[in-house]
Amino acid sequence: MADYDLILVGAGLANTLIALRLNAQQPQLSLLLIEAEAQPLGNHTWSFHGDDLTESQFAWLAPYICYRWSGYDVRFPMLRRTLSGGYYTLTSEQLATELTDRLGGQIMTGTAVRTLSEHSVKLEDGREIFAHAVIDGRGFRPDKSMAIGVQAFVGQVWQLAAPHGLTRPILMDATVDQQQGYRFVYTLPLTEDQLLIEDTHYIDHADLSLDRGRINISEYAKDQGWQLMTLLREECGNLPITLAGKFSRFWAGQPLAASGLRANLYHATTGYSLPHAVALADEIAKMSCMTSPCLRSLTYQFSRQSWRKQHFFRLLNRMLFLAGPATQRWEVMQRFYRLKAPLITRFYAGQLTLWDKLRLVSGKPPVPVIAAIKAIITPLIK
Repeated sequence: MADYDLILVGAGLANTLIALRLNAQQPQLSLLLIEAEAQPLGNHTWSFHGDDLTESQFAWLAPYICYRWSGYDVRFPMLRRTLSGGYYTLTSEQLATELTDRLGGQIMTGTAVRTLSEHSVKLEDGREIFAHAVIDGRGFRPDKSMAIGVQAFVGQVWQLAAPHGLTRPILMDATVDQQQGYRFVYTLPLTEDQLLIEDTHYIDHADLSLDRGRINISEYAKDQGWQLMTLLREECGNLPITLAGKFSRFWAGQPLAASGLRANLYHATTGYSLPHAVALADEIAKMSCMTSPCLRSLTYQFSRQSWRKQHFFRLLNRMLFLAGPATQRWEVMQRFYRLKAPLITRFYAGQLTLWDKLRLVSGKPPVPVIAAIKAIITPLIK
């Protein structure tokens, strides 16, 4: 006999949103979240643009939003620009509080998992828990079927000694030394004297030094005239940036229903995962068949649709990573941010039109033409 209707393994963003949405839409279901770390959701910040979600999606996510702004800035060596539009941020602390308030008795933390099956989860301590369905949301799974670049970052939240003077986020400041690849600093003004400062690199391998990131943040703050006083929080990570892949082969290695990065659900170029997580949570919450085969079919189909829609983004990624020197990648992004604002909005939302795609590859390219063609046509997966 099953102990639960659904077990969600990994209490990250995607599984948390699934659990919250199911709790709201199908409260009769018995759920269990299992997390290996000491607390759910880890130590992260997730952001999105207002146009990344539908009105109904935004409505149910809104209670979990911590910060919001009406525009953002980008900075490049030969371009400074302000773009309008809602930009929103969630934090792991706030979302974990909401999750605990609603499902506190249905969360197991500090619990390592040994194996998963369609109807059970075996823990490292030998216990086995049974359910009608299991979803695997344990984060990105490296696989030879995928050619991946990396968005590596170190982020710190600082209490400043004086107000910083920012009124909106700086999504990309690429006027900094490029170091290993395309590097920019991402800054969120949380209060008038608190900042999230994130040192971000688009690089070939996940080898960004934590100490290097810390030094970069300190030097950037000094250059901006910000007086760092108290470090409140630090996070780091490596987000996948997909260049190419064999989708069916990837999913052949994922026999169970999957969510989040585990299901390859993220924007292939920006690495943003929240819009995909929200949309998947909505789809699962509508289901009447809450069994492992039904959920596996749904998450596979959802992931396949996303994969097909992002073919053009993977092509752009290959041009970004393979068609020129790593330290010149900023020129591709600078050219992109010269385009019309609605196109930029649709790019982030993953909703490019045919005309948008033509516009992105037309005109004088920021990388050598022959190298760009070679990057597009060279097989990366055998």
